[in-house]
Amino acid sequence: MRLLLFVIGTEWIIVLVVAAILLLFGGTKLPQLAKALGQSKKAFKEGIDEGEADSRSKLSSVDDEALFEEARRRAQQRQAEESRKIER
Repeated sequence: MRLLLFVIGTEWIIVLVVAAILLLFGGTKLPQLAKALGQSKKAFKEGIDEGEADSRSKLSSVDDEALFEEARRRAQQRQAEESRKIER
């Protein structure tokens, strides 16, 4: 396959792919196909932007002090459980 790509050249492969697309979809369907592709790309970008905005809002709503206090409480709880296991 690599030999075929080397012999034909990338320019000819691009021409062949475009010709195959024209044969498969026809000249009248290509604008519709391009429009659908553009809409899909736009929807994909909007989804990515929404996901990033959601993750930013969730992170900004976290109270750091409450988070540290919860971590301290759990660490103390774990130490107490381990010391009870050692005493047995």
